[in-house]
Amino acid sequence: MTVEPYASARRVFWVVDNGSSHRGQKACDRLNARWPNAILVQLPIHASWLNQVEIYNSIIQRKVLTPNDFVDLADIEQRLTAFERRYEMTAAPFEWKFTRHDLALLLKKLADKPDYQAAA
Repeated sequence: MTVEPYASARRVFWVVDNGSSHRGQKACDRLNARWPNAILVQLPIHASWLNQVEIYNSIIQRKVLTPNDFVDLADIEQRLTAFERRYEMTAAPFEWKFTRHDLALLLKKLADKPDYQAAA
């Protein structure tokens, strides 16, 4: 947040999952107190499927890191690299359902919130 383009941005949307350290209004207030141009966007509870990084990490956990039978770090690196190559060949795009219209509605809803207006 202290380097460009974030430092001079009018708004920076910070999207987070449901970790306890950044859940709820207190987390929003903490972030806003430190960086007034930052807006915390919390994913819905029980919606980890929205977080693509979580999905990928879950796949790695199930298909690469289990069982945990590695000899050393080089063994882990080799298995992760092999999985990445194979996954890139077989992964397929998905159809995203969140439209520009949906985004416009969300931004309007955020702009209408009293807490948001105070931060802007």
